[in-house]
Amino acid sequence: MCSSIEVNRARVVRRGYFPVGDVMSIEFAAIGHVRSPFTDPAGMPIQPSRARDVAGTVELLPEYAEGLVDLDGFSHIILLYHFHRSSGFALKVTPFLDDVPRGLFSTRAPRRPNPIGLSIVELRSIEDTVLSIVGVDMLDGTPVLDIKPYVGEFDARTPSRGGWFDEARYRRRRVEADDRFRSPE
Repeated sequence: MCSSIEVNRARVVRRGYFPVGDVMSIEFAAIGHVRSPFTDPAGMPIQPSRARDVAGTVELLPEYAEGLVDLDGFSHIILLYHFHRSSGFALKVTPFLDDVPRGLFSTRAPRRPNPIGLSIVELRSIEDTVLSIVGVDMLDGTPVLDIKPYVGEFDARTPSRGGWFDEARYRRRRVEADDRFRSPE
């Protein structure tokens, strides 16, 4: 169970607000991993809202147990995770919910320069270092980088604009992943 989790390190090299040519290296260590019914991206729900009834767990490493204190009072949590089976990226992609190529940063495509995912899931219970969650749209074994409480007062933004999605939502209703974002072999 938790004791058998292998800590995965994600090494990220970024160019940012540094003098031209300087590179900043960032390292993350997984704090646990997701257990889900999905072992392959094809056919997996593409967003937590499309996986409302899909149950899974987050198995945290034992050394982070104390950090779970008081989390059980929240109905939802934000999971930040590493797209561990994703590599490479393109700056223009055709999202699952549209037929038009879009700029990568206007999508939630998993193949990104820094393959970090975010999902808001329902927290059902916590037992020791295992969080039971619903709304799972992640692959089994996905490394979890961080957990944050969802706080409606801070996180909900209304009104909001949905960019290209506001129009595309009526044209296309694909709610499961296919192989378009599969990492090159």
